[in-house]
Amino acid sequence: MSDLFLLSPAQMSKIEPFFPRSHGVPRVDDRRVVSGIV
Repeated sequence: MSDLFLLSPAQMSKIEPFFPRSHGVPRVDDRRVVSGIV
């Protein structure tokens, strides 16, 4: 997958407050999930 799209750290910092909080369960890599949706 050489054409993988990843958000930059600056872009992730802007949308991070909208992700749900972890409640004892380890979170998946939000950056990979968002990139997969895009």
